Amino acid sequence: MENGIGLGTLWDGGLMYIIPFLFVLTVIVFFHELGHYLVGRWCGIRSLAFSVGFGPELLGVTDKRGTRWKLSAIPLGGYVKFFGDESAASTPDREAVSAMNADERREAFPTASVGRRAATVAAGPIANFILAIVIFAAVAFVNGRTVADPIVADVVAGSPAEAAGFEAGDRIDAVDGNPITYFSDLQNYVSGHGEQPIVVTVDRGGRTLDLDVTPRIEERDDGFGKTYNVPVIGIIASGDASSFRTEELGPLQAFGYGVEQTWFVTTRTVDFIGQVITGRQNADQIGGPIRIAQVSGEVSNLGLGALLNLAALLSVSIGLLNLLPIPMLDGGHLLFYAFEAIRGKPLSENVQEVGFRIGLALVMMLMVFAFWNDLSGLT
Repeated sequence: MENGIGLGTLWDGGLMYIIPFLFVLTVIVFFHELGHYLVGRWCGIRSLAFSVGFGPELLGVTDKRGTRWKLSAIPLGGYVKFFGDESAASTPDREAVSAMNADERREAFPTASVGRRAATVAAGPIANFILAIVIFAAVAFVNGRTVADPIVADVVAGSPAEAAGFEAGDRIDAVDGNPITYFSDLQNYVSGHGEQPIVVTVDRGGRTLDLDVTPRIEERDDGFGKTYNVPVIGIIASGDASSFRTEELGPLQAFGYGVEQTWFVTTRTVDFIGQVITGRQNADQIGGPIRIAQVSGEVSNLGLGALLNLAALLSVSIGLLNLLPIPMLDGGHLLFYAFEAIRGKPLSENVQEVGFRIGLALVMMLMVFAFWNDLSGLT
């Protein structure tokens, strides 16, 4: 009889979620903060600390420039602290700044020009988008791209496609005048146009037909216990494996694919946020760390390529989240810098302090809401 917990039980009990989650989050956070650090350094701003995670330091090393590179205990984010910052959120230490000499002021973040500060702040989200492009491109270059020809295998009874006159065997050539190469091109186009009428050009036995169809919104399961609303027209690609093929991509083709996928995820994420605000999507789809850990664990079973693609998706999401014009986030700082550039001087300390407090409250509310959605999904 064995005593204790076996490795299989331990893995199934949590490690299968925790390890992929930490891998994904660490990669995303590291590159986000690396963007801040590198551009800040190029702008002549001295960095005091580069941390992956928050809280007590677990291990670290100080480089010759005086930057402390460290791994901290709470692996739910990270930060770069620049010279002259009071906190990891880049709120200025005004007492320290006022006591600086001329040489120190040239290296401090709060005394840098508004352009250098804006570039340093914007570099974090930009790094997230670059990371997503690189990951999508690398996975496509190694694994190729699985595609299917845009041929209708079947039409769902009672669907908008049936009402519009689609038939099995139709080959889709264009939608609203945009050429269609793969079946996924049509899916992506429909998913981004909601319930707006579209014109689909099909080839039917050598005849070209324009079919008017209006997608309808249907609820779908995402495979991880949540549902989402998606526009559909009701046509089905062939389920025959022979209808799908893998195309090898060269370096330039893979890069183009990475840019294309990153743009697609960006626009769909922005569209999703807009639909949540207008009530067309359920806000309970917004997830937090538990949700990310669950999805990371499930996706890791599909292989490294799938896990890397998830990292790319999350990198785009984190980049967009940080660009929201909320004080405490990068977008909030950029908003303050925009006002400063227009006015020719910074906003008053009181206004900035109130803004940071409001921003902190909004960020905390979003975190609590996402965490509540996570817990609700476990019941």
